[in-house]
Amino acid sequence: MNRSSTRPMLLAAALLGAAACSPVTPLDTSKLPILEEISGQIDQDRMMATVGDLVAEHKSEEPLDCNLLGDNASVYPELCNLTHVKAGEYLHRRLEQLDLPVRREVFAKDLLTVSNVIAEHKGVTHPEEVVIIAAHYDVYYAAADDNSTGVAAMVELARVLSQYKFDRTLRFVGFDLEELGYLGSHRYVESLGNSKEVVLTVNFDSLGYYKDEPGTQNTSLGLPAPSEANFLAVIGNDNSLDRVNEFMALNESFKTIRTFGVVASGWGNNPGNAPLLRSDHGPFWLRGHQAVFISDTAYFRNPGYHNEKDTMDLLNPPMFRKAVQLSAAAIAYWAGVRP
Repeated sequence: MNRSSTRPMLLAAALLGAAACSPVTPLDTSKLPILEEISGQIDQDRMMATVGDLVAEHKSEEPLDCNLLGDNASVYPELCNLTHVKAGEYLHRRLEQLDLPVRREVFAKDLLTVSNVIAEHKGVTHPEEVVIIAAHYDVYYAAADDNSTGVAAMVELARVLSQYKFDRTLRFVGFDLEELGYLGSHRYVESLGNSKEVVLTVNFDSLGYYKDEPGTQNTSLGLPAPSEANFLAVIGNDNSLDRVNEFMALNESFKTIRTFGVVASGWGNNPGNAPLLRSDHGPFWLRGHQAVFISDTAYFRNPGYHNEKDTMDLLNPPMFRKAVQLSAAAIAYWAGVRP
């Protein structure tokens, strides 16, 4: 997840005003049994092993030359500790092992080359309609939570969901260089032009840090927002409100994990919404695409955010699994899982 200078107060305000209401279109409850079946296949040990693999790949790589980034490197020391090449290669291999067609989408522009990793599971009845499942694979330091958890979730979702048939196409995208200003997702959205094929993007960024103790979630003084860092946030804008509501309604059905819906007004680009834009869903919002952002809220709770303390021992594996289980059910619902 990218950085912000005005963090705790704004997220607390967003949470305060974000109680999700009932979906305009009620849930199709006939889908619940197959959604529960799908979510039950999410494997905690597999995901944690993938996180460990990614951490090792990042540790073994020479960081990006921060001299390419000019004066910013002296202000933000994490810029001199960014790795991405080996994680991208690892993600490519893992998706190929699932017998999914995998390709690289490379954008050579300015001083930095961006290489997104893309795999697809074709839809049956409406393959021209695409649901993107995304996570950025570049990190600062070795970054277990931000964002090895997001990439591990995407790999596990690809494993489980590719066993089923859907109306819509599922497209798994590992975005490159999110930490340097969402470069991978910006380039990708630009490449879409006026195409309407992408009907929804689900972006994962930081999914594994949870604490039950009061005071572990940063909030502004006096607002009745949660003080315990034990919830999952699903974040949308006005254009994606129904998807946030459906996510919340599915959690009401399955009682999986404490969940908060957060809705940014308009396209999400109002000044008070700035922290809610800070990941790869942002470029989709700003181009009018529906997108939801699923996160443990990263810098609002994790003391290892963008420093060397973002290690695996901070993660809560059972809660991580629950977050991905609920996400699996939601994605299957949005893509139109077939019996």
